[in-house]
Amino acid sequence: MSRAAEADRRISAGQPLSQLDGIPVAFKDNFCTKGVKTSCGSRMLRNFYPPYSATVVQRLAGKGTVMMGKTNMDEFAMGSGSVDSIYGPSRNPWSRSVRYRERRLGDAEPLRVQATSGQVSYSLPSSTEEQKTCEDDETLSDEDDWLIAGGSSGGSAVAVATGASFIALGSDTGGSVRNPASYCGVFGYKPTYGLVSRHGLIPLVNSMDAPSIFARSTDDLAAALEIVAGHDIRDSTTVREQYKPFSLPDDLSVKDLHVGIPTEYHAPGLSQGMLDAWSWVADLFDNAGAKVSRVSLPHTQYSIVCYSVLCACEVASNMARYDGIQFGHRSEQGSSTHALYAATRHEGFNDVVRGRIFAGNYFLLKRNYEKYFVKAQQVRQLIAEDYRHVFSSGVNVLLTPTTFGDAPSYRSFIGADNRTRSMQEDVFTQPANMAGIPAVSVPVMLSERGLPLGLQLMADNFHDKQLLTCAKWLESQVNFPRFDPVTDS
Repeated sequence: MSRAAEADRRISAGQPLSQLDGIPVAFKDNFCTKGVKTSCGSRMLRNFYPPYSATVVQRLAGKGTVMMGKTNMDEFAMGSGSVDSIYGPSRNPWSRSVRYRERRLGDAEPLRVQATSGQVSYSLPSSTEEQKTCEDDETLSDEDDWLIAGGSSGGSAVAVATGASFIALGSDTGGSVRNPASYCGVFGYKPTYGLVSRHGLIPLVNSMDAPSIFARSTDDLAAALEIVAGHDIRDSTTVREQYKPFSLPDDLSVKDLHVGIPTEYHAPGLSQGMLDAWSWVADLFDNAGAKVSRVSLPHTQYSIVCYSVLCACEVASNMARYDGIQFGHRSEQGSSTHALYAATRHEGFNDVVRGRIFAGNYFLLKRNYEKYFVKAQQVRQLIAEDYRHVFSSGVNVLLTPTTFGDAPSYRSFIGADNRTRSMQEDVFTQPANMAGIPAVSVPVMLSERGLPLGLQLMADNFHDKQLLTCAKWLESQVNFPRFDPVTDS
């Protein structure tokens, strides 16, 4: 409260520190915050109070923002639903939406979504013959059929969607910000790798982790990026060139834009609602004068398999530090050093984390190193080359789905194991992390169940301004109905 009061005095005196002076922000629980518990949603770090703050936390605090708190996440960011935390799962606020609850309980018919040039409207079917029974909607109670928030940064998405925080930061390694942004109806932006410092972000996959931003508008994304972006001497992966802050123009046009539609993203299992949203937005660009054409990214279909190997390898390396000796949880059952290590890691990590450690150590064995790790790195280069080829051909942005459809229920989501779900949920988002390119999920319309659908825009490395400008234009066209905690609950 003292920081908020100080911000009020600065603003009253006409001397704000930034556009975000006094604005509430939240941080995913894997960003170090000095003196504030940072647990990564894990028993291993449940009593860890960092002696320093992450660079992004310091920079936002230095510009007057007020930290509202830390947000829930999958343990050590390993997941796509935010359901594997020691604090319990994060629930999607749209579970409480009147539009969704009426249709789930059978009190109202599915929404008819009519998308035309320049607008989208929602109405009820004209006859009962057009009613549909939506997946998971039969006879489930509120306690066992709430919607997942997406992950692993689901807590940050919920904070922004409900208005508990104006802006929230998450980490995006394979879609962990864009995925929950799509499910919760907010904007989720992953900057170009190296544009924002990773110092103080507890790592999952060092070569792909990207501090990322949730907000309710593209202008808010740009305002936050202006503060957190730029070189950091504590992170050698940040670009050394001086970062040039930018604001997004109000006079928007896409007449000179070339929009690419990757054919490989038309994947089996894509919902009809998402297909309709994708086609509608492509038509919006076309009708506004942009050039819209199909492109090919042939190696991106192998991205998830490639990621499974590289992620496990880096996880095995990063998790080695949690041994019960230096910091974090320490078992009381160790009769020897080896026994202490084993007991500590068994008690401190959940099955998902231990499974990835085992897999990573297997891939890194001398007899497997060339077969798995080196081969995966070679495939990663081919994926990055696909993007370079497309963008060098004149394409400015790529338009794809963010997820297969709207948010699944918790019961449906836990029907598959974590690895399977992560592979399914990150199909459209993960390739951008392989190439390090910027990407943003934009909420565009509601599904027949009255739930958000998001589309993804991607651009070439360090073309973040062009990406966000394009996203702002799309935002102005779709007029997405935001979640209102008062009227929608």
